[in-house]
Amino acid sequence: MSIRKTGKVRVRRQPEAAREHILAAAEKLLIEDGPLALKLADVAAASDVANGTVLHHFESIDGLHAALMERMTEQLVANVFAAAMREHDPDAQHEAVMEALFDTFETRGAARLAAWLELTGEWRRLTNVREAVRVVAAKRAERGDTKAADVEDLVLVAVVMAMGAGLFGRSLGQLIGKPAGRARKLAVDMLRAQAAKLGS
Repeated sequence: MSIRKTGKVRVRRQPEAAREHILAAAEKLLIEDGPLALKLADVAAASDVANGTVLHHFESIDGLHAALMERMTEQLVANVFAAAMREHDPDAQHEAVMEALFDTFETRGAARLAAWLELTGEWRRLTNVREAVRVVAAKRAERGDTKAADVEDLVLVAVVMAMGAGLFGRSLGQLIGKPAGRARKLAVDMLRAQAAKLGS
């Protein structure tokens, strides 16, 4: 450990631990203040590291944005599988998965970060999303009542709807006089109906 001029103790971490520490601080900034708060200096300050340390681990602030989205995607997939494993009834599994998906995009800032990555062209870095969708589709197709390609289509629509609800559902609903959560409820109802067709 070394002492900064500010008197704070700088903690030396292994590379993976350092990356995780920075990403956790960036995710907290994202949740509290949105993607515009994910500037190099702000992330470094929130992580209590130097700007150069962030660049060392992520090469650029865009690289950090992509790494953060990858981390959130991995957490989402883990949450989806955990939710599915808690339930034995297929309908209950589907409901648990939908809750995990919409919770992620509504409450964790993932929709705003995904929109930011889309607008900046950095979405191409999210190669783990493709693999995550394949894993989810293959796992669901193991039940033998549907094809993996059909599950991939459902995942595509579900993520787009969850992102839309998380990004603009609340604001648009309020603008047209709908109660809070109305966009999410409508989206989940539509997905529920579509999912029912998979097993029929």
